[in-house]
Formats: sequence, C-alpha cells, structure tokens
Amino acid sequence: MKKIILFASGSGSNAEKIIRHCQERKIIEVVRVYTNNPTAKVIARAESLHVPVEIFNRQDLNDGKIAEKISQDAPDLIVLAGFLWKFPESIIKDFPNKTINIHPALLPKYGGKGMYGMNVHQAVLANNEKETGITIHYVNEHYDEGGILFQKSVNIENCSSAEEIAEKIHILEHQYFIEVIENLLT
Repeated sequence: MKKIILFASGSGSNAEKIIRHCQERKIIEVVRVYTNNPTAKVIARAESLHVPVEIFNRQDLNDGKIAEKISQDAPDLIVLAGFLWKFPESIIKDFPNKTINIHPALLPKYGGKGMYGMNVHQAVLANNEKETGITIHYVNEHYDEGGILFQKSVNIENCSSAEEIAEKIHILEHQYFIEVIENLLT
C-alpha cells in the first residue's frame, strides 16, 4: 500500500476528504497529518478518523525535526492541503517530485506569497474574472511555481462574493485532488 502524509493549517476539509477516500479504497494510506496550527480544525478531523497528528512550530520545521519524522514515515507522496507556510527546500530536495500542493486559482495567475484562501478569491473577484479554478502542482523552492500536474476551471460570472467563489473552488478541490493523488501513486 502506498503511503502519504498531509500538511494542513486550517479547517482540513480537503484532508478529511482525502483520508476518507483512502480508508474506503484501501490502496493508499494516510500515515500522518502535520499541522503548524495547534487550534486547526484539521486536528479533530484527522483524529476522528484515527490518523495521527503531529503539531509543530516554525523552529521544528526549520531545524530538521520535522524532516526526520517525515523520513521515518517514509511517504510515497507529501500532500500540502491548505498548508500556509513556505515548504522547506531541504525536504523538497529529500523528496524530489514527491511533494504536491493544491492552489485555489489557475496558476500562474493569483499565485505567490500571500495568495491563499480568501485572498485569492477576493483578488479574482476584484479583477472581474469570468472563470477561476484549481491548480495541483509540484512544490519547489518558490511559492506556486512548481510544475503543473492538473488544472480545472469553473465559471464564476454569476458570483458576486469571494465566498461564492470559494464554494465553487471547494467543490473542485474535493472532486479532483484525490483523483490526482491516486493517478500519481497507482
């Protein structure tokens, strides 16, 4: 069975969807969820599904403690599912082309430092875009610049708020993220 680990900073809806899918299909195992946010809802979601959670701080991430734990987990893939910190280059180098991220826009538009979650949706709305979407990409040393694995667009002409855009994006994320993960590993 292939093994993945998840990194998340917030509510964890993508992480929960991935965990549930993996537990049902039994071809990929989520061995651990890592979070930098001790109050993140992803903790309760993961624990309720019996997936261990590792809470860490910036020092743990930068001094190699988390890299050591990742090596012990021996994942086939590292999945960033709403993880808001820049991912360390040392871990990316240890797991070349084995770290992926999901971004709530059609990169290269609306990517880069500070472009996450509602910030992205508000920028998309402010620019009167007619469509937006999701991008699943490899993680490299720059924010949102790794090779693109998958993109899916959605029409937002009838959306009048960033929240409406976010709802459409979540539907795409929940539908396609696990498919891309499975395609990479099977």
